[in-house]
Amino acid sequence: MPENLTSHLDQNTTIAAAINAWEMYLADQGRSPNTIKAFRSDVRLLVNFLPDDTTLSKVTTKELARFFEWMENEREVACSPKTLARRITSVKSLFRWLHQFGAIVVDPAEKIAQRSVISPVPMVLAREEYERALLVADRRRRAAKPDARLYTLAYLLLSTGVKKSETLGIEIEHLELDAPGEPRVFIKYASLANRYKERKITLPQDWLPAYEEYLAQYKPETKLFPWSPRRLEYLLEDLSAEAGLTKRISFDMCRWTCALNDYRAGMEPDAIRQKLGVSKIQWRELFNKLRILAEKEE
Repeated sequence: MPENLTSHLDQNTTIAAAINAWEMYLADQGRSPNTIKAFRSDVRLLVNFLPDDTTLSKVTTKELARFFEWMENEREVACSPKTLARRITSVKSLFRWLHQFGAIVVDPAEKIAQRSVISPVPMVLAREEYERALLVADRRRRAAKPDARLYTLAYLLLSTGVKKSETLGIEIEHLELDAPGEPRVFIKYASLANRYKERKITLPQDWLPAYEEYLAQYKPETKLFPWSPRRLEYLLEDLSAEAGLTKRISFDMCRWTCALNDYRAGMEPDAIRQKLGVSKIQWRELFNKLRILAEKEE
């Protein structure tokens, strides 16, 4: 942490000035511009709520509680539970940072309760739907004019659980097909802030023949799937229609289906977490949903 970002901060610093320093810190840590923009938008609401030029010493737990009460019940613009939870997270992050680097002696946001918003249980492919979708994709491989792209994409998603953004980032050189034991795909991130999500995921052996066919047919040079996100989404939607499914197959549905299949197969929960590339904090909610899905399928 560069000292010049915090050396001028103390209890007499205005919140507005502290936020500016915090933005610089977030940028220095490699946070994305969109993340910084979201944090800034959230905490600026606090600046607008409090009296002009409020200093850090004037911000108390009571003041913050009053701010969130206003946000939830009194502000003209409605605030959804999910948005409120995110804004609480942003404010707590700001004051935790200020306390950690000595700008304030007591963190006034520490005792503000974090809101937990449980989003709906995700949709997955039932066993029969999973098999039907892959059967249809496999038929394309073996048609009079063979096309292995759909099977290569769908089976990769259903067996690895990678996200859409991760799929788009896979390069051919990230595939370790001659790795000792089993072939793997290396999920990599350009941003330093996301390096903890990097991981190697085992690929099924029976995916390899389709992949070789796909290489011969499409000859991708760098990216494994050199198409736009929307084009790949259309392919999955086509698969849904061709398989006669009422559900619309998506990247997220494939990810959850993969996790559920691994859970049913007896994979250790932490191994599933690592395969999905999520933090232990995120995993609490995700694992709860996974158990609910498993119970529904029984």
